[in-house]
Amino acid sequence: MRSNGNVSPAIPPRSSPTDLPLRLHLVGVGGAGLSGAARLLLARGHRLSGHDREASPFSDSLEELGLPVTLGPSRAEALPAGTQALVRSAAVPLDDPQVVRAREQGLPILKYAELLPLLTPRGRTLGVAGTHGKTTTSWLLYHALRGIEGPRPGALVGGLERSLGTNALDAAEGGWFAVEACEYDRSFLRLKPAGGIITNLEPDHLDYYKSFENLRAAFARFADRIDGRGLLILGEGVGDLVETSARCEVWRLGRELRIDLLGERRGHFGFRLRGPGWATPPIALGLPGRFNVDNAALALGLAIGLAGRELAGDLGAAAACAATTLGEYRGAVRRFEPWGEVGDVAVVHDYAHHPTEVRATLEAARRVYPGSELHVLFQPHQYSRTARFLAEFVESLRGADRVVVADVYGARNHIDEVTADAHDLAQRVRRAGVAAEPGGDLASSTRALVEGLPSRRPLLCLILGAGDIDGIRDDLLDRLALRRPATR
Repeated sequence: MRSNGNVSPAIPPRSSPTDLPLRLHLVGVGGAGLSGAARLLLARGHRLSGHDREASPFSDSLEELGLPVTLGPSRAEALPAGTQALVRSAAVPLDDPQVVRAREQGLPILKYAELLPLLTPRGRTLGVAGTHGKTTTSWLLYHALRGIEGPRPGALVGGLERSLGTNALDAAEGGWFAVEACEYDRSFLRLKPAGGIITNLEPDHLDYYKSFENLRAAFARFADRIDGRGLLILGEGVGDLVETSARCEVWRLGRELRIDLLGERRGHFGFRLRGPGWATPPIALGLPGRFNVDNAALALGLAIGLAGRELAGDLGAAAACAATTLGEYRGAVRRFEPWGEVGDVAVVHDYAHHPTEVRATLEAARRVYPGSELHVLFQPHQYSRTARFLAEFVESLRGADRVVVADVYGARNHIDEVTADAHDLAQRVRRAGVAAEPGGDLASSTRALVEGLPSRRPLLCLILGAGDIDGIRDDLLDRLALRRPATR
């Protein structure tokens, strides 16, 4: 349904459901989604315990909040006495020893996808979906909502907001709630959002969906689940099937929403957004990359078009307020995150793990660090994704001067049907004319990256991947401080 420029009456708020047991045990609690859910559950008075294979920044922060997290291989004995229900992440299989023990005890077992709708407020949830940009757009939406009059908004996002140091914030009663709506495991189809964003749509997660047609159909179902009185915001590349499946008002970037670029400085863009009957003031975006202008526009469109209607329909005032607070956002952890500079070597980490994301991140790096020689350490994420997109990864990585490919992070490798490894990718990148090598495990890859750096300056080390590659930060910076540059 296309926009006619009018905005329907606001959807009445309803409280969040409270029909969860008091004592919950979370398996896979160190992951991005379940750790955020744990923060909300703690804030709502639940008594929690958790387990994960190894520590992560997410699990460390939960322990600081008083949630006990056991680490290491899963054992049945790790299920605490008195547990009333178990929640598992999508990466935890049904034959996990703790899951088996819970089943033997007759306990309810929920996947994260089943927990999600129990945490999000009915009638106030705004779901952010898409192949790329969900985390950034979700936080941009939260910050845009902060500027609009009304109860305090909340968020549940798959990445830590840098300045806030959290990936989840509870909303005040009646406040809007931004949630990252992930398509994996069809978890986003558990939501009934009041409004939504679909940033873009490309083939991904084909280990689960098997075909792009199945993936596209799932996004169409997500669009259909948005309340008919709500609003759906679409990126330019989202196909017509998704739009025609929506029962609500639809605004599309490039149609109802128009971006006026106002200049660029070292990869950071200024812009103004125009919508039906309103326009923002000029915005100096605090995030690098042209793609983040689109992400910001989508977030503003939903915040202004849906939440802004509660300002007695004064969308112009809502646009000005939302633009101000959105412009204050400076990014999420693992999203073009500066790790520091050692001499003339700058280090940046990004979560990019799909070819489109890798290409966009390299392009942004070239703009932000003009003249720097670009050395990439890339940890592929899943053997199946590496195999399915091998040619596309090669094209994306051709934007680097040198590439070290670490061993594949094998998340969900128990369902991979096709595989390719670091040697396969490095070999193909070399054939494309770029210096490339397989680096082995993360420690070995870090060493290879540093030892291969030339003496010429300036240099940029771009660390890419959605696995556990973020754990090399201290080792990398220490090695850079002690390095003896290679000559070539």
